[in-house]
Amino acid sequence: MRLPSRFVEALDALVSLDDFPSRSEAIRTAVRDLVYRRTGLVSHKADKMRMLHQNVSKLRDIELQYLKK
Repeated sequence: MRLPSRFVEALDALVSLDDFPSRSEAIRTAVRDLVYRRTGLVSHKADKMRMLHQNVSKLRDIELQYLKK
C-alpha cells in the first residue's frame, strides 16, 4: 500500500507518542474505524430507503382507495 508522505509522518508521530505499537496497528485501526462508520452510514441509508418505499406504497394504497373514479 502506498501512502502520501504526510500520512506516513502522521502515523509515525502516533506510533512515537505510544498511541499505537506500530504503523500496521495504526492502519488496521483506521481501516476498522472506517468500515464501522461506513457500514453504519450505509445501513442508515438503506433503512431510510426502506421507509420511503413503504410510505410510497401506503400513499398508492390511499390514492387507490380514495381517488377511484
